[in-house]
Amino acid sequence: MAHRLATEYVKTCLQLTEAEMFSFIQMFVDQQVTLQVKVLENGNQEIVFQDDEGQEIVLSFEQKSGKYVCMGSCRLSNTRLANLMRIAVSEFKGSAIVNRIYSTYTMIYYYELGAVVKIVEAKGTIENIIYQYKDTLGQLEQMFLKQEIEREIEGVHQQINHLLDLRNALIETNIRSRIDSRLSQLTQRLFLLEA
Repeated sequence: MAHRLATEYVKTCLQLTEAEMFSFIQMFVDQQVTLQVKVLENGNQEIVFQDDEGQEIVLSFEQKSGKYVCMGSCRLSNTRLANLMRIAVSEFKGSAIVNRIYSTYTMIYYYELGAVVKIVEAKGTIENIIYQYKDTLGQLEQMFLKQEIEREIEGVHQQINHLLDLRNALIETNIRSRIDSRLSQLTQRLFLLEA
């Protein structure tokens, strides 16, 4: 099995409430990771992790609308820290592009709302999609809605045809004007549905 050289978190985005921020820090403390939390004047926080080789990794959390937002990147050579970051992105519904770097290739993981949506194997300039999430349920719902609209269009067409037949058979202008008004409404509805 190939040995991972490093894990690179690119375009990482975590949005944590104050309670989640505490849980995030506690998760690393529970795993006996050496860390230091720096609270800045404006309420922002910096979390500085130290891996086994003494390398420091800094995550900056900016306070926005009552949440702590971390947007940035970091490179981890420590497997334990990389696994904890993976768990954090997943547990706290983060988004990220994660490069797991090996000697001859890189595995690129795309996270959205804490879930892996795509995995790509990159060897030089050649990329091979290993996995891609497909929203089958969402696609089925869209197809159902499309069919629902088509059925409504068919119903509107039937109503228009019925009213036109009725209008052509009538001589009374009073009833014809009401039919014309209804035909105008149905025509507008048909226009919206077909758009």
